[in-house]
Amino acid sequence: MRYIVIGGGIVGLATAHRLVQDRPDARVTVVEKEPGWGAHQTGHNSGVIHAGVYYKPGSLKATLCKAGSASMVEFCAEHGIAHKVTGKLIVATGDEERPRLRALFERAQANGLPVRLVSPAEAREYEPEVACVEGIHVASTGIADYKAVCVKLAELAGTAGATLRLNTAVLGIRASGREVVVRTTTGDITADVLVNCAGLHADRVARMAGISPPARIIPFRGEYYELRPERRHLVNGLIYPVPDPQFPFLGVHLTKMVDGSVHAGPNAVLAMAREGYSWARIRPRDVVDAASYRGLWALGRKHLRYGLTEVRRSLSKRRFAESLARLVPAVTAADLVPAEAGVRAQAITPAGDLVDDFMIVTEGRQVHVLNAPSPAATSSLEIAKYITARLPV
Repeated sequence: MRYIVIGGGIVGLATAHRLVQDRPDARVTVVEKEPGWGAHQTGHNSGVIHAGVYYKPGSLKATLCKAGSASMVEFCAEHGIAHKVTGKLIVATGDEERPRLRALFERAQANGLPVRLVSPAEAREYEPEVACVEGIHVASTGIADYKAVCVKLAELAGTAGATLRLNTAVLGIRASGREVVVRTTTGDITADVLVNCAGLHADRVARMAGISPPARIIPFRGEYYELRPERRHLVNGLIYPVPDPQFPFLGVHLTKMVDGSVHAGPNAVLAMAREGYSWARIRPRDVVDAASYRGLWALGRKHLRYGLTEVRRSLSKRRFAESLARLVPAVTAADLVPAEAGVRAQAITPAGDLVDDFMIVTEGRQVHVLNAPSPAATSSLEIAKYITARLPV
Protein backbone atom coordinates (compact mmCIF):
# COMPACT_ATOMS: atom_id res chain seq x y z
CA MET A 1 0.00 0.00 0.00
CA ARG A 2 1.32 3.43 -0.98
CA TYR A 3 0.72 6.37 1.34
CA ILE A 4 1.44 10.03 0.77
CA VAL A 5 1.56 12.44 3.70
CA ILE A 6 1.32 16.11 2.77
CA GLY A 7 2.98 18.34 5.34
CA GLY A 8 6.26 17.99 7.22
CA GLY A 9 5.18 19.49 10.51
CA ILE A 10 5.10 17.43 13.67
CA VAL A 11 1.71 15.82 12.93
CA GLY A 12 2.67 14.79 9.40
CA LEU A 13 6.02 13.38 10.49
CA ALA A 14 4.50 11.57 13.47
CA THR A 15 1.96 10.00 11.12
CA ALA A 16 4.66 8.86 8.69
CA HIS A 17 6.68 7.45 11.58
CA ARG A 18 3.65 5.58 12.94
CA LEU A 19 2.84 4.19 9.49
CA VAL A 20 6.29 2.70 8.95
CA GLN A 21 6.22 1.32 12.50
CA ASP A 22 2.80 -0.30 12.25
CA ARG A 23 2.90 -1.28 8.58
CA PRO A 24 6.42 -2.38 7.62
CA ASP A 25 5.33 -3.15 4.05
CA ALA A 26 3.86 0.33 3.54
CA ARG A 27 5.49 2.66 1.04
CA VAL A 28 5.28 6.07 2.68
CA THR A 29 6.19 9.38 1.07
CA VAL A 30 6.20 12.70 2.94
CA VAL A 31 6.19 15.96 0.97
CA GLU A 32 7.01 19.34 2.49
CA LYS A 33 7.25 22.59 0.54
CA GLU A 34 9.86 24.13 2.85
CA PRO A 35 13.60 23.28 2.96
CA GLY A 36 13.32 22.00 6.54
CA TRP A 37 10.93 20.15 8.85
CA GLY A 38 8.51 21.86 11.24
CA ALA A 39 8.90 25.22 9.54
CA HIS A 40 5.58 26.79 10.50
CA GLN A 41 3.23 26.05 13.42
CA THR A 42 5.55 23.43 14.93
CA GLY A 43 8.61 25.63 14.76
CA HIS A 44 6.96 28.79 16.02
CA ASN A 45 5.04 27.65 19.08
CA SER A 46 5.85 28.10 22.75
CA GLY A 47 7.28 24.61 23.26
CA VAL A 48 4.77 23.63 25.94
CA ILE A 49 3.84 20.03 26.63
CA HIS A 50 0.23 20.66 27.57
CA ALA A 51 -1.49 18.52 30.20
CA GLY A 52 -5.02 18.82 28.81
CA VAL A 53 -6.61 21.16 31.35
CA TYR A 54 -8.69 23.30 29.01
CA TYR A 55 -10.47 20.78 26.80
CA LYS A 56 -13.98 19.42 26.99
CA PRO A 57 -13.97 16.00 28.69
CA GLY A 58 -14.29 13.24 26.11
CA SER A 59 -13.19 15.46 23.21
CA LEU A 60 -10.33 14.49 20.93
CA LYS A 61 -8.24 17.30 22.37
CA ALA A 62 -8.83 16.10 25.94
CA THR A 63 -8.12 12.43 25.30
CA LEU A 64 -5.25 12.82 22.83
CA CYS A 65 -3.57 15.63 24.77
CA LYS A 66 -3.53 13.72 28.05
CA ALA A 67 -2.10 10.63 26.38
CA GLY A 68 0.19 12.76 24.25
CA SER A 69 1.76 14.61 27.16
CA ALA A 70 2.95 11.26 28.51
CA SER A 71 4.06 9.81 25.17
CA MET A 72 5.87 13.01 24.20
CA VAL A 73 7.88 13.02 27.43
CA GLU A 74 8.69 9.35 26.87
CA PHE A 75 9.76 10.01 23.26
CA CYS A 76 11.99 12.93 24.24
CA ALA A 77 13.59 10.93 27.05
CA GLU A 78 14.21 7.93 24.78
CA HIS A 79 15.89 10.01 22.08
CA GLY A 80 17.77 12.53 24.20
CA ILE A 81 15.66 15.53 23.16
CA ALA A 82 15.67 18.53 25.47
CA HIS A 83 12.56 18.58 27.64
CA LYS A 84 11.48 19.11 31.22
CA VAL A 85 8.30 18.45 33.22
CA THR A 86 8.04 21.77 35.03
CA GLY A 87 4.42 21.96 36.12
CA LYS A 88 2.57 25.23 35.67
CA LEU A 89 0.39 27.72 37.48
CA ILE A 90 -2.91 29.04 36.17
CA VAL A 91 -3.81 32.04 38.28
CA ALA A 92 -6.82 34.18 39.03
CA THR A 93 -5.62 37.73 39.55
CA GLY A 94 -8.93 39.04 40.91
CA ASP A 95 -11.99 37.69 42.70
CA GLU A 96 -14.09 38.05 39.54
CA GLU A 97 -11.93 35.32 37.96
CA ARG A 98 -12.43 32.78 40.74
CA PRO A 99 -15.58 31.18 39.25
CA ARG A 100 -13.79 30.57 35.94
CA LEU A 101 -10.76 29.21 37.76
CA ARG A 102 -12.91 26.81 39.79
CA ALA A 103 -14.75 25.69 36.64
CA LEU A 104 -11.40 25.05 34.99
CA PHE A 105 -10.25 23.06 38.02
CA GLU A 106 -13.37 20.88 37.79
CA ARG A 107 -12.74 20.32 34.08
CA ALA A 108 -9.14 19.32 34.76
CA GLN A 109 -10.32 16.87 37.40
CA ALA A 110 -12.88 15.44 34.96
CA ASN A 111 -10.01 14.92 32.53
CA GLY A 112 -8.14 12.93 35.20
CA LEU A 113 -5.23 15.34 35.55
CA PRO A 114 -2.91 15.87 38.55
CA VAL A 115 -4.15 19.30 39.63
CA ARG A 116 -4.70 21.09 42.91
CA LEU A 117 -6.04 24.45 43.98
CA VAL A 118 -3.41 26.63 45.64
CA SER A 119 -3.54 29.72 47.81
CA PRO A 120 -1.49 32.83 47.00
CA ALA A 121 1.18 31.71 49.47
CA GLU A 122 1.31 28.23 47.94
CA ALA A 123 1.51 29.71 44.45
CA ARG A 124 4.53 31.77 45.50
CA GLU A 125 6.29 28.58 46.58
CA TYR A 126 6.40 27.70 42.89
CA GLU A 127 6.68 31.22 41.50
CA PRO A 128 7.90 33.76 44.08
CA GLU A 129 7.04 36.77 41.86
CA VAL A 130 3.48 35.74 40.94
CA ALA A 131 0.40 37.73 41.99
CA CYS A 132 -2.93 35.96 42.42
CA VAL A 133 -5.93 35.44 44.67
CA GLU A 134 -6.02 31.72 43.87
CA GLY A 135 -4.40 29.33 41.43
CA ILE A 136 -4.28 25.86 39.97
CA HIS A 137 -1.05 23.92 39.95
CA VAL A 138 -0.83 21.43 37.06
CA ALA A 139 1.95 18.95 37.77
CA SER A 140 2.18 17.24 34.37
CA THR A 141 2.79 20.30 32.16
CA GLY A 142 6.25 20.53 30.61
CA ILE A 143 8.37 22.00 27.84
CA ALA A 144 10.14 20.43 24.87
CA ASP A 145 12.17 21.23 21.76
CA TYR A 146 9.57 20.38 19.11
CA LYS A 147 11.87 21.22 16.20
CA ALA A 148 14.24 18.56 17.49
CA VAL A 149 11.31 16.15 17.79
CA CYS A 150 10.53 16.77 14.09
CA VAL A 151 14.12 16.12 13.05
CA LYS A 152 14.17 12.85 15.00
CA LEU A 153 10.80 11.69 13.62
CA ALA A 154 12.01 12.38 10.08
CA GLU A 155 15.23 10.50 10.78
CA LEU A 156 13.39 7.49 12.22
CA ALA A 157 10.84 7.41 9.39
CA GLY A 158 13.56 7.69 6.76
CA THR A 159 15.65 4.95 8.34
CA ALA A 160 12.57 2.70 8.32
CA GLY A 161 12.09 3.24 4.60
CA ALA A 162 9.91 6.34 4.18
CA THR A 163 10.70 8.67 1.29
CA LEU A 164 11.15 12.24 2.52
CA ARG A 165 10.88 15.06 0.01
CA LEU A 166 11.66 18.60 1.14
CA ASN A 167 11.33 21.61 -1.19
CA THR A 168 8.30 19.87 -2.70
CA ALA A 169 5.11 21.92 -3.01
CA VAL A 170 1.78 20.39 -3.96
CA LEU A 171 0.32 21.87 -7.15
CA GLY A 172 -2.73 19.67 -7.68
CA ILE A 173 -4.41 16.42 -6.72
CA ARG A 174 -6.37 14.04 -8.92
CA ALA A 175 -8.29 11.13 -7.44
CA SER A 176 -8.94 8.32 -9.87
CA GLY A 177 -10.56 5.10 -8.69
CA ARG A 178 -8.42 3.59 -5.96
CA GLU A 179 -5.47 5.86 -6.69
CA VAL A 180 -4.61 9.47 -6.03
CA VAL A 181 -2.06 11.36 -8.07
CA VAL A 182 -0.41 14.32 -6.36
CA ARG A 183 1.23 16.77 -8.73
CA THR A 184 4.21 18.48 -7.10
CA THR A 185 7.08 20.78 -8.01
CA THR A 186 9.39 17.75 -8.04
CA GLY A 187 7.16 15.43 -10.06
CA ASP A 188 3.96 13.42 -9.77
CA ILE A 189 3.46 10.98 -6.90
CA THR A 190 0.89 8.18 -7.15
CA ALA A 191 -0.50 6.71 -3.94
CA ASP A 192 -3.34 4.55 -2.70
CA VAL A 193 -4.02 6.67 0.39
CA LEU A 194 -3.62 10.40 1.02
CA VAL A 195 -3.10 11.99 4.44
CA ASN A 196 -3.38 15.79 4.54
CA CYS A 197 -1.43 17.35 7.41
CA ALA A 198 -0.80 20.66 5.65
CA GLY A 199 -1.59 22.87 8.66
CA LEU A 200 -2.06 26.44 7.49
CA HIS A 201 -2.99 25.19 4.02
CA ALA A 202 -4.97 22.09 5.01
CA ASP A 203 -8.32 23.35 3.72
CA ARG A 204 -6.80 24.26 0.36
CA VAL A 205 -5.21 20.85 0.00
CA ALA A 206 -8.59 19.27 0.85
CA ARG A 207 -10.27 21.29 -1.89
CA MET A 208 -7.57 20.21 -4.35
CA ALA A 209 -8.46 16.62 -3.47
CA GLY A 210 -12.16 17.19 -4.17
CA ILE A 211 -13.22 17.52 -0.52
CA SER A 212 -15.50 20.32 0.65
CA PRO A 213 -14.12 21.32 4.08
CA PRO A 214 -16.74 22.12 6.76
CA ALA A 215 -14.58 25.03 7.94
CA ARG A 216 -11.95 27.38 6.56
CA ILE A 217 -8.48 28.07 7.93
CA ILE A 218 -8.07 31.66 9.07
CA PRO A 219 -4.54 32.60 10.20
CA PHE A 220 -4.05 34.32 13.56
CA ARG A 221 -0.61 35.63 14.39
CA GLY A 222 0.65 35.12 17.91
CA GLU A 223 3.28 37.70 18.81
CA TYR A 224 5.88 37.04 21.48
CA TYR A 225 8.40 38.93 23.52
CA GLU A 226 11.22 37.52 25.62
CA LEU A 227 12.41 38.68 29.02
CA ARG A 228 15.89 40.16 28.97
CA PRO A 229 18.45 37.63 30.26
CA GLU A 230 18.97 39.54 33.50
CA ARG A 231 15.21 39.33 34.23
CA ARG A 232 14.71 35.61 33.54
CA HIS A 233 14.85 34.90 37.26
CA LEU A 234 11.34 36.35 37.58
CA VAL A 235 9.88 33.10 36.17
CA ASN A 236 10.71 29.55 37.25
CA GLY A 237 8.38 27.62 34.95
CA LEU A 238 5.03 28.45 33.34
CA ILE A 239 2.53 31.07 34.49
CA TYR A 240 -0.86 31.37 32.74
CA PRO A 241 -3.94 33.54 33.25
CA VAL A 242 -7.45 32.13 33.52
CA PRO A 243 -8.60 31.90 29.89
CA ASP A 244 -11.85 33.19 28.49
CA PRO A 245 -13.81 30.01 27.63
CA GLN A 246 -15.30 31.69 24.53
CA PHE A 247 -11.93 31.56 22.79
CA PRO A 248 -9.31 28.89 22.05
CA PHE A 249 -6.57 31.41 22.82
CA LEU A 250 -5.11 31.11 26.32
CA GLY A 251 -4.11 34.73 26.84
CA VAL A 252 -0.58 36.09 27.18
CA HIS A 253 1.50 33.96 29.53
CA LEU A 254 5.08 33.38 30.62
CA THR A 255 7.02 30.25 29.68
CA LYS A 256 10.57 29.29 30.61
CA MET A 257 11.88 27.45 27.56
CA VAL A 258 14.29 24.51 27.38
CA ASP A 259 17.21 26.90 26.74
CA GLY A 260 16.40 28.98 29.85
CA SER A 261 14.90 31.91 27.96
CA VAL A 262 11.48 33.19 29.05
CA HIS A 263 8.87 33.71 26.33
CA ALA A 264 6.02 36.12 26.95
CA GLY A 265 2.86 35.87 24.88
CA PRO A 266 1.25 35.21 22.55
CA ASN A 267 -1.51 37.60 21.73
CA ALA A 268 -3.80 36.76 18.80
CA VAL A 269 -4.37 39.05 15.81
CA LEU A 270 -5.64 38.32 12.33
CA ALA A 271 -2.67 37.75 10.01
CA MET A 272 -2.60 39.21 6.52
CA ALA A 273 -1.02 36.02 5.14
CA ARG A 274 -1.26 32.37 6.06
CA GLU A 275 2.43 32.59 6.84
CA GLY A 276 2.18 36.18 8.04
CA TYR A 277 4.71 36.40 10.85
CA SER A 278 4.65 40.21 10.89
CA TRP A 279 2.33 43.09 10.03
CA ALA A 280 4.51 43.74 6.97
CA ARG A 281 3.85 40.28 5.51
CA ILE A 282 0.77 40.66 3.30
CA ARG A 283 -0.32 38.14 0.67
CA PRO A 284 -3.25 39.39 -1.43
CA ARG A 285 -4.58 35.90 -2.16
CA ASP A 286 -4.76 35.13 1.57
CA VAL A 287 -6.36 38.49 2.39
CA VAL A 288 -9.05 37.96 -0.25
CA ASP A 289 -9.58 34.38 0.92
CA ALA A 290 -10.22 35.54 4.48
CA ALA A 291 -12.14 38.72 3.65
CA SER A 292 -14.52 36.90 1.31
CA TYR A 293 -15.39 34.28 3.91
CA ARG A 294 -18.67 34.99 5.69
CA GLY A 295 -17.50 32.99 8.70
CA LEU A 296 -14.81 35.58 9.45
CA TRP A 297 -17.32 38.43 9.31
CA ALA A 298 -19.67 36.51 11.59
CA LEU A 299 -16.81 35.94 14.03
CA GLY A 300 -15.93 39.64 13.94
CA ARG A 301 -19.50 40.67 14.77
CA LYS A 302 -19.51 38.35 17.78
CA HIS A 303 -16.13 39.32 19.18
CA LEU A 304 -15.25 42.79 17.91
CA ARG A 305 -14.24 44.12 21.34
CA TYR A 306 -11.94 41.16 22.02
CA GLY A 307 -10.31 41.55 18.62
CA LEU A 308 -9.67 45.26 19.09
CA THR A 309 -8.08 44.57 22.47
CA GLU A 310 -5.68 42.11 20.85
CA VAL A 311 -4.78 44.59 18.08
CA ARG A 312 -4.11 47.37 20.60
CA ARG A 313 -1.84 45.04 22.57
CA SER A 314 -0.08 44.04 19.37
CA LEU A 315 0.69 47.68 18.59
CA SER A 316 1.70 48.69 22.12
CA LYS A 317 4.59 47.16 24.04
CA ARG A 318 3.32 48.98 27.13
CA ARG A 319 -0.09 47.27 26.92
CA PHE A 320 1.59 43.92 26.37
CA ALA A 321 3.72 44.46 29.47
CA GLU A 322 0.66 45.51 31.49
CA SER A 323 -1.03 42.18 30.65
CA LEU A 324 2.03 40.30 31.87
CA ALA A 325 2.29 42.45 34.99
CA ARG A 326 -1.13 41.21 36.08
CA LEU A 327 0.59 37.84 36.51
CA VAL A 328 4.06 39.01 37.59
CA PRO A 329 3.96 42.64 38.75
CA ALA A 330 7.74 43.02 38.50
CA VAL A 331 7.60 42.75 34.68
CA THR A 332 7.86 46.10 32.88
CA ALA A 333 8.04 47.15 29.24
CA ALA A 334 11.79 47.68 29.66
CA ASP A 335 12.18 43.96 30.42
CA LEU A 336 10.79 42.87 27.04
CA VAL A 337 12.60 42.30 23.76
CA PRO A 338 10.79 41.17 20.58
CA ALA A 339 10.83 37.46 19.79
CA GLU A 340 9.78 35.38 16.79
CA ALA A 341 6.04 35.28 16.13
CA GLY A 342 3.92 32.27 15.24
CA VAL A 343 0.77 31.81 13.16
CA ARG A 344 -2.11 29.63 14.33
CA ALA A 345 -4.14 27.81 11.68
CA GLN A 346 -7.59 28.29 13.19
CA ALA A 347 -10.56 26.65 11.52
CA ILE A 348 -13.74 28.76 11.51
CA THR A 349 -17.18 27.57 10.46
CA PRO A 350 -19.40 29.55 8.06
CA ALA A 351 -21.49 30.55 11.10
CA GLY A 352 -18.46 32.26 12.64
CA ASP A 353 -17.69 29.67 15.29
CA LEU A 354 -14.12 28.81 16.17
CA VAL A 355 -13.64 25.06 15.80
CA ASP A 356 -12.57 24.10 19.31
CA ASP A 357 -11.68 20.44 18.86
CA PHE A 358 -9.32 18.73 16.45
CA MET A 359 -11.11 18.26 13.15
CA ILE A 360 -10.07 15.14 11.24
CA VAL A 361 -12.19 14.29 8.21
CA THR A 362 -12.06 10.85 6.57
CA GLU A 363 -13.54 10.41 3.12
CA GLY A 364 -12.84 7.28 1.12
CA ARG A 365 -9.10 6.72 0.95
CA GLN A 366 -8.26 10.19 2.20
CA VAL A 367 -7.78 11.65 5.69
CA HIS A 368 -7.67 15.41 6.12
CA VAL A 369 -6.50 17.04 9.36
CA LEU A 370 -8.43 20.29 9.07
CA ASN A 371 -7.99 21.76 12.55
CA ALA A 372 -4.92 20.91 14.59
CA PRO A 373 -3.58 23.98 16.38
CA SER A 374 -2.41 23.78 20.00
CA PRO A 375 -2.16 21.23 21.61
CA ALA A 376 -1.34 19.39 18.38
CA ALA A 377 2.40 19.31 19.07
CA THR A 378 1.81 17.77 22.49
CA SER A 379 -0.73 15.35 21.02
CA SER A 380 1.11 14.58 17.79
CA LEU A 381 2.17 11.01 18.56
CA GLU A 382 -1.39 10.19 19.62
CA ILE A 383 -2.95 12.01 16.66
CA ALA A 384 -0.73 9.82 14.47
CA LYS A 385 -2.10 6.68 16.14
CA TYR A 386 -5.65 7.97 15.70
CA ILE A 387 -5.10 8.68 11.99
CA THR A 388 -3.27 5.46 11.25
CA ALA A 389 -6.00 3.36 12.86
CA ARG A 390 -8.45 4.83 10.35
CA LEU A 391 -6.40 4.33 7.21
CA PRO A 392 -6.99 1.50 4.73
CA VAL A 393 -4.50 -1.37 4.99
